Amino acid sequence: MRTAELDYDLPPELVAQTPAEPRDAARLLVYRRADRSIEHRTFRELPDLLDPSDLLVVNTSRVMSARVRLRRPGGGSAEILLLEPLGSGGEWEALARPTRRMRAGMTLASDGLRVDLVEHLEGGRWRVRPSLTGPALMEALDRVGEMPLPPYIRARPPDPGRYQTVYADEPGSAAAPTAGLHVTPQMWDTLRARCDVVEVELRIGLDTFRPVSEDLLESHTIHSERYRVDAGAARAIAEARAQGRRIVALGTTATRVLETLARPDAPREGRTSIFITPGYRFAVTGALVTNFHLPRSTLLALVMAFAGVEEMRRVYAVAVAEGYRFFSFGDASLLL
Repeated sequence: MRTAELDYDLPPELVAQTPAEPRDAARLLVYRRADRSIEHRTFRELPDLLDPSDLLVVNTSRVMSARVRLRRPGGGSAEILLLEPLGSGGEWEALARPTRRMRAGMTLASDGLRVDLVEHLEGGRWRVRPSLTGPALMEALDRVGEMPLPPYIRARPPDPGRYQTVYADEPGSAAAPTAGLHVTPQMWDTLRARCDVVEVELRIGLDTFRPVSEDLLESHTIHSERYRVDAGAARAIAEARAQGRRIVALGTTATRVLETLARPDAPREGRTSIFITPGYRFAVTGALVTNFHLPRSTLLALVMAFAGVEEMRRVYAVAVAEGYRFFSFGDASLLL
């Protein structure tokens, strides 16, 4: 597939800069592939659009306050974005800037946290060693770190919790599973009363949102991300599949976990580099709730794989014409 097929025209004013207030006031475009119909609803109507027999799957990963402003030796400013731990030795993969002024062996410092630069990796990445580990590091990040918002969001929301789902659990992601940002505490209760809900975890890395730069989509290399599914969740998913019940993914990250589990002998915990592109045959996911994604992104490729390339181009054109808000803080779609 030519990557240019992932392009579309988006007026800049439709890139959402703030989340909907309240969360479930976001709009919801409902697309039914069976008859190619489109409806315009609101996200608070989602529970009514699900069947009691559905199994809803959500990603509970919590976004870390992983962007830290530090000082270089001599007083120059620096910034570290912690991505994920590298094993159990206290080292992390991170982005650091200004990289050209960084050297292995350098120690960056802020109030209450030091970060040693261990090794320069490819693509602006570094192997680093924070002075704290485990819960102490997470507590320090909550004090001195910032939420790593996407670059197209120009101002930080007054409440950092708006870039966090209400059901977020273990910290570990560098970005939010954005479809879930529309769920309020009350809706969370309603969804669990409406149908069975299963929680999985996929720790989202920045590469999920990295634009595809190659001319052919198949030439793009997607980085792996850590996932985890407990025994009860895996059993519920397997039983729903065996019973022929519809499995609804709340977000593309939940979709990637579901489709990873469908692979022969896939473990319940590990890393996945599954790259879902048009032509992929979905084994588990029967419906998808997702926001509107960036042009030339692997996420747009996934939704095109789910509903068809030309159909999603039509859906996106309708969304633009109807003034839907796009990307992380934008509106959502339900693809049936």
